[in-house]
Amino acid sequence: MNKTIQKGLWKRRLEGLRELRPVNFLLLTVAGAVNAFGVSMFLFPVKLYDSGISGLSMLLDQVTPPGLTLSVFLVLLNFPIFLFGLKRQGLPFTVYSLYAVGIYSLGSYLIQHVLPVDVNFVSPLAGTDLLLCAVFGGVISGIGSGLTIRFGGAIDGVDVLSVIFAGRIGVSIGTFVMVFNTLLYIVCGVVIHSWILPLYSIVTYFVGSKTVDFIVEGFDRSMCAMIVTTKSRQISAALNEQFKAGGTIVNATGGYSGRERQIIYFIVNHFQINKLKKLVTEIDPSAFISLQNVAGIVRRARE
Repeated sequence: MNKTIQKGLWKRRLEGLRELRPVNFLLLTVAGAVNAFGVSMFLFPVKLYDSGISGLSMLLDQVTPPGLTLSVFLVLLNFPIFLFGLKRQGLPFTVYSLYAVGIYSLGSYLIQHVLPVDVNFVSPLAGTDLLLCAVFGGVISGIGSGLTIRFGGAIDGVDVLSVIFAGRIGVSIGTFVMVFNTLLYIVCGVVIHSWILPLYSIVTYFVGSKTVDFIVEGFDRSMCAMIVTTKSRQISAALNEQFKAGGTIVNATGGYSGRERQIIYFIVNHFQINKLKKLVTEIDPSAFISLQNVAGIVRRARE
């Protein structure tokens, strides 16, 4: 390799290391521990399956010799995947992810083999109630996964695989993950000769994915209002007075009439929707209002 290119690679790696923050490692420790608690205390004892590589590791734990445990498979399967995605995802993401997986694996091992907790046959907290185990296992592991994403990493290698391969095979990332988990649960049903546990595992997957969305995007999701009107200045002034926030006005042309219109782009929360509709229609009864959910809004302080 050319020395100049090699020097550039090392420089980029060092810059990536400088982006790592100690506080993130502290929070990722909490995230990995939470994930281990949810899986080991609710799902593993009753043979329910988590999603992604975690679920595959749980299945392999059941069908392989005793020495090959969930903790071992979490490391053996996830580490190569994250290292494979290093170039695509970057060094900070890879380091954070490997650390989170390591904490998840260590936490699972401590709960299942060291701590005085019996997780061999029933959940210590929910007994043999499969629905309770599926729901609470999904919620708690979803919290762990969501926290991991919020603080710069991922706790399951299937997320990396979806980013790398989804576009290549012409599907969305969400579809890739869903297909992976569907195939996983089908394999689980064939291997254990029963569909009850895989079907309950789908509940876990659904609850967990929704919990991840809440943790990553926030509980109070906002709405984007697209207001098509000929009275943009009056409406914008009224919105500013009522909500203490200004919208963005974009010039537009009616597709049928060819007349000039304006579009006001305005963000509100769910509790302000009816107030916004009333205010707009009072000023312009013919205004067209389109509402959409939005998440991940970034605000910059005014200079």
